[in-house]
Amino acid sequence: MTKIQNSKQYNLEERTYKFAKNCRVFVKKLPRTIANIEDGKQLIRASGSVGANYIEANESLSKKDFIHRVKICRKEAKESRLWLKLVEVNGKETERERLTKEITELMKIFGAILEKCK
Repeated sequence: MTKIQNSKQYNLEERTYKFAKNCRVFVKKLPRTIANIEDGKQLIRASGSVGANYIEANESLSKKDFIHRVKICRKEAKESRLWLKLVEVNGKETERERLTKEITELMKIFGAILEKCK
C-alpha cells in the first residue's frame, strides 16, 4: 500500500474510535430512565462495533472478507444512528445532532468504499 492509502486508513480508524468514545461520553450525560439505560447500552455496543469491524477489515486476508467487514461497519453505523434517535436527551440535542451527523458521514464513507470494491 502507498503512504497515502495507509494514512487514510489510519484516519478512518481514528475517526471511528473517536465516534465510539464520544458516544460513551454522551450516554453518561443522559437522564437515567429505563429506556435510556437500555438504548444507551445498545448505542455503546453499536458505536464500538463500527470501529472494531473497520480494524478487522484493514486486517482482512481477502477482498471478500474486507467487503464483508465494511458491510458490517455500515450496518452497525445505521444501528448507532437509530439508537441516537431513540434516546431521550433533555437539553443535549446539539450533541446528539453532532453525533448523528458524524455517523451519517461514516455511513456514506463505508458505502463509497463498497462501491469502489465492486
